[in-house]
Amino acid sequence: MSEKLILITNDDSVNAKGIRSLIQTAKQFGRVVVVAPDKAQSGMGHAITINHPLRLHRVDLFDGIESYACSGTPVDCVKLAIYEVLKCKPDLLLSGINHGENTSTNVLYSGTMSAAIEGAMEGIPSIGFSLADYASDADFSHCEFYLKKIIHQTLMSGLSANTCLNVNIPKLSSAKIKGIRVCTQAHAFWADRFDKRLDQFGNPYFWLTGDFAEANPKENTDLEALKNGYVSIVPTHFDLTNYESIKAIEDWKL
Repeated sequence: MSEKLILITNDDSVNAKGIRSLIQTAKQFGRVVVVAPDKAQSGMGHAITINHPLRLHRVDLFDGIESYACSGTPVDCVKLAIYEVLKCKPDLLLSGINHGENTSTNVLYSGTMSAAIEGAMEGIPSIGFSLADYASDADFSHCEFYLKKIIHQTLMSGLSANTCLNVNIPKLSSAKIKGIRVCTQAHAFWADRFDKRLDQFGNPYFWLTGDFAEANPKENTDLEALKNGYVSIVPTHFDLTNYESIKAIEDWKL
């Protein structure tokens, strides 16, 4: 079997602890190249940079690993990696490990998952990994076992066309994680609130806050799996069409 080419990116920046853990695991499967943001890009979703130049420079952060820091978003990183750094499509794209879970509708906001979805759009088997711990010094040591299993199986079996995997790992010790569940995406949302403050000149500014609430709790969702101590895998694709509504809207006789 020829050596696999693995592209790694994230949204927490090339300096984040999570990406270092992902690299250490991924390099056991082939040649790893890293192209990641030069600063935190959490919550950027599928944004791309079109109003100012993108900059890319080589960094020496990971021993023996070809790595680049990009001034753009996670999706910018994927595009630049494919068309300017690698000049080909890798065998596998890995994004993460994100500091904080990306369950339910968080997928729509997540830079981590948007990078994986961009990979799927390019026809590359892609996986987004997240740990349910937002701390910058989060402990990723228990993630390797599950990363290895999922990466190995993805390389062996492949993924359906236009599909990536959204993998979330609970904030638990290895002994307390019960296993892996393949799940559906929960129906949950952010109940947004804004914290209004005043700057030193008396001008108002706002911080987005709020609580994440499940609208219709069900079994076998990613939220339910995490809550019960399982690693969740949600096969995710970028076709947002609501097929059930097509006939109803056709009946409008527009």
